Amino acid sequence: MMDERQQALASAHTLVVKVGSAVLASAHGMRLSVLFNLVEQIARLVLAGRRVCLVSSGAVAAGRTVMVGRDCHAEGLSGRQALAAIGQGRLMREYEHAFAAHGLVCAQVLLTRDDFRSRTRFLNARNTFMKLLDWGVVPIVNENDTVTVQELKFGDNDQLASLLLNLLEGDLYVNLTSAGGVLAVNPEKAAPGETPKILETIENISALDIDALCGGKTSVGTGGMQSKLLAARRAAQLGVPTLILPGRSVDILDRAFTGEKVGTWVRPLEQTVSRRKYWVAYQSEPQGTLQVDAGAARALEEKGGSLLSGGIVSVSGQFESGALVRIMEGERQLGVGLSNYSSEDVERIRGLKSAAAAAVLGDAHYSEVIHRDNLLLNAAI
Repeated sequence: MMDERQQALASAHTLVVKVGSAVLASAHGMRLSVLFNLVEQIARLVLAGRRVCLVSSGAVAAGRTVMVGRDCHAEGLSGRQALAAIGQGRLMREYEHAFAAHGLVCAQVLLTRDDFRSRTRFLNARNTFMKLLDWGVVPIVNENDTVTVQELKFGDNDQLASLLLNLLEGDLYVNLTSAGGVLAVNPEKAAPGETPKILETIENISALDIDALCGGKTSVGTGGMQSKLLAARRAAQLGVPTLILPGRSVDILDRAFTGEKVGTWVRPLEQTVSRRKYWVAYQSEPQGTLQVDAGAARALEEKGGSLLSGGIVSVSGQFESGALVRIMEGERQLGVGLSNYSSEDVERIRGLKSAAAAAVLGDAHYSEVIHRDNLLLNAAI
């Protein structure tokens, strides 16, 4: 009988495949042989009846290689945005030619946080993606780096891919990286002469100490293994498995789908979250923090309760009502949720019982600062 991994790979219908800058580019230019091999493998999946959405980094790296030897200084956000403007068209041109060689069409989709934050735009984007996939077109997605301001950025394409899993109702996430998989030990902390092994399977990613396990970022990208594991943890919350593969290896997708145990398999969690809660937790970055006492923490974690004003110890950051905020007990992050009140109003009612809070705020108030329906514990932030 096939094991869980083989069954999931065999039955996966809608895939989100993410490829990073460190796979597609080097300090000397684009690795076109890697890109062509990746397209060839995706084409086989699509022609076999699967739906594939490709999240591709590489625009900034492609732009940087074009400007080598020219008098330009690409520091800061504006420099990266300018390089993205130069490189995105060149990257898509290579993809278009490569897919056309297999009789397939690809489509460029550039997104910002606002496309997920607005429920209307989220649903419109979903309808567009579904039509493309119905037509057998391969959407190639990237962050709209040229125009995105800091507060609308995803941070990196690992996080963008994890949001697309929800939008597309994907059932498999494949992350192609420059590493062979997830190392069992942080190489920076390994004993002298020790070569850390690659984890074949991560059984429970919620129990994994991601910060301790991971090192820094790659030289040409913005992610690193920490970002990839955070994205895998999000996917696991949706009940979606993740396969982290060495993207530069020839025919790596073919090898994985035919049963070779390559890379690292991240199992989905048994207790999953609703797609609405997933959207609530990850559609934007937290705008502030609410520190709560031990009693409030127990009510949230053990009783599935809402967050009331009486359990809030302190407020940090400035935010409006409806903003996403962190919930902390000391140094421990409990989760994130949508606040019914602005930071100013929470400051006025923190520590007060509901009746006293109502007296302070008047009739137009909620009994909860964060309702349990708008709260996700153990969020991968």
